Amino acid sequence: MNEFVGGQVPFDWYLYLSLVLFAIGVAGVLMRRNAIVMFMSVELMLNSVNLILVSYSSYTGKLSGMVFVFFVMVVAAAEVAVGLALLVSIYRNIRSVDIEELKNLKW
Repeated sequence: MNEFVGGQVPFDWYLYLSLVLFAIGVAGVLMRRNAIVMFMSVELMLNSVNLILVSYSSYTGKLSGMVFVFFVMVVAAAEVAVGLALLVSIYRNIRSVDIEELKNLKW
């Protein structure tokens, strides 16, 4: 394993941290039935990918990873805005954000 060189954190550590964050996000999406917690888990997965992109961009010295992170953050913000608007609309109708109760919504 790499050791600290000049006070810099090794690239491997960023990968391990990102893997742990992504696994927590996947577990949150698969195990929870609350829609808000599921949105937070998806955001955690997106941020773990952003961590990999930024660390790789810093490691290689190219800016393409950081530019891609900007676009991922824009898409994540749009996803949150649309998702929360849908959740507010659903909560007004059925007074719950539980995913299991959404199957009762029919035409």
